[in-house]
Amino acid sequence: MENFALTMKSRNGKTGPIPVSTSYSDTCPDSCPLRDKGCYAKSGPLGMFWKKVDDGRAGFDWSAFIAAVKTIKPGQIWRHNQAGDLPGRGDNLNRAKLAQLVKAAKHTMAYTYTHKPLHSVADQIAISEANRAGFTINLSADTLAEADTLAALDIGPVVVVLPRDTAPKADIATPMGRRVVVCPATYRDDITCEACKLCARQRDTIVGFPAHGTSAKAADVIARA
Repeated sequence: MENFALTMKSRNGKTGPIPVSTSYSDTCPDSCPLRDKGCYAKSGPLGMFWKKVDDGRAGFDWSAFIAAVKTIKPGQIWRHNQAGDLPGRGDNLNRAKLAQLVKAAKHTMAYTYTHKPLHSVADQIAISEANRAGFTINLSADTLAEADTLAALDIGPVVVVLPRDTAPKADIATPMGRRVVVCPATYRDDITCEACKLCARQRDTIVGFPAHGTSAKAADVIARA
């Protein structure tokens, strides 16, 4: 079932009480190495809610979701996809639906992340246009080397998975010398996404997330590759 949910006030201590959305799990790309092993969103309360979205017990169809996005308060920061990826099944990006979402959210401060492979020029252009329109789409890398590859596309900001033992203020750089900062919300209880807003902004700095969750060990292996 292609279901989407919008929670107007998240209870996640890391994001803060901001709106967050959840997309059905088949939006996640088949190529993502974390999809079946290492995905933080498949466990705990979020994992249980994600299952409800998948089987139709939570959320609504695309049209109703877009209508709900339009009701978010002007200027409000919110995270699209606490679980799930951009519209489109598997590795495919539904560019038409993405454009609809960007338009519906133009009055807000929206941000999200994508693991879609984005091999086609058309997909890259769609991501670039979304970022230029103010809908921040972070390109998710699994290694520092991949972070360089994604940054070189110059279509949006980049985030990367880091080894789980990465020190909070470690001096980190990609193989090509790009600066990496560890997400403050991962090591400071007084910082939330609502307060930080780093991932909601266009930037050159790469944001790193140490492997976490019940599958942190699997994500850690990938990050060290």
